[in-house]
Formats: sequence, structure tokens, C-alpha cells
Amino acid sequence: MSHSAEVTAVDHAITSRMSARAFTQQAVSRELITEILQVASRAPSGTNTQPWKVYVLQGASRDALVEKVCAAHEAIRANPEVAKQYQEQYDYYPEQWVSPYIDRRRENGWGLYGLLGIGKADKDKMHQQQQRNFKFFDAPVGMMFTIDPVMGRGSLFDYGMFVQNIMLAARARGLHTCPQAAWNNFHSIILPHVGAGENERLVCGLSLGYADMSDKVNSFATPRVPVSEFTHWVE
Repeated sequence: MSHSAEVTAVDHAITSRMSARAFTQQAVSRELITEILQVASRAPSGTNTQPWKVYVLQGASRDALVEKVCAAHEAIRANPEVAKQYQEQYDYYPEQWVSPYIDRRRENGWGLYGLLGIGKADKDKMHQQQQRNFKFFDAPVGMMFTIDPVMGRGSLFDYGMFVQNIMLAARARGLHTCPQAAWNNFHSIILPHVGAGENERLVCGLSLGYADMSDKVNSFATPRVPVSEFTHWVE
């Protein structure tokens, strides 16, 4: 089967997308960000509810949030009891991990840490690498996504398609992204910082910019199970 240029372009945007964990300082214009968001807004949603709200952080607002959340992250390191103050608003991950999901999670985590030379006993290095999340991996643009808690679980399904559209539209324009649930625990800092209302819940954050492909962290490639493992043909 021959592929048209359109198929090739779409497939490339999907398959070249990765969670970049190192970015250059190259600026991203407001016009380009707006264009990406406009394209992404064509994501489907149940009865066209469009449950997304986006906060874009650049410059001083970005840097101030980084400072606040990194300080909270350091406070938790100094006193683990502080973590009780920072609980996510919805259960992104399961309360109890089971196979095969825990196996994939471990493979992912130790694969990344292994690439970076971080061993299981290197608690300081683990902490520093985790804190890279809260620096947007040095990306010049950070995004925070919120949803009205009145919406149901299906709206999170819709939201995932919207965020995926952002990532693919970014790739089509030569940028990279990293979607981040790591921010979710710090919603009590983030929501007031961005000026969110009482009827908003943090869904996740995202880093956006031009990936630093000279950094070895961006050579990390996550595996995918084959189609035959997750597909059942019903005839």
C-alpha cells in the first residue's frame, strides 16, 4: 500500500512524538502557541462540551511557578510529612499496582534512570531528576490544564485527545512536548498562581519547546507492546 504525503506527515508526527526531558532556550512565539492551540481545539468531545481550559506560562510567570513548586518539593524531601499537604485531586494512577502495568512502569523508570546513570541507591540524583519536572525540563513554555469538577470521567477521555492534539500539532511545527502528571500534587500552589477559579481542577501540566537533542536523556525511547498483544479480532 502506497502512502500519500498526508499519511506520511501524520504518521511522522505521531511516531516522532516523545516525552522530551531537555529543551533549548529557543523562544516560542505567542502566535505559534495560539496556532497550535487553535488546531488542537478540533479535538472531539462528548456532545461538544469542550471541557478544556489552558493556562500558558512564559517568562516571569513561568519562572515564579518553578521557584514555588521546587521549594515545596525540597520541603517534602526535608520532611516527608509535608507531602500530606500536597495530594492530587483525582487518582491518575491506581492505588494498587498489578501486572503487567507495574512491570511496564518499572521498565520505564529504571530504563530512564539507567541511561542517566542513576542507581537505586542514588536518592539525591533521583530527587534532582524528579525536580526537573518542576523546571519544565528548561522548556520556555509551560502549560497547565484545568477542568470543571462538575464534569464526568468521560471528559477526561476528551481531554486526553485535546492534549494529544497539542503534542501532534507541536511536532508538525518542529517542537517537542512532555505531558506531566507530576505537577498534579501541587495544585494548591499552581491554581492560585495561574488565577484559576474555584470551579477548576488541575488535570496535568505540559512542557513545550524545542528539544535539546544533544542531551542524552532525549535518546530514551519507550517500548510499545505489539498490536497482537492488545488486539482481539472478533469475527
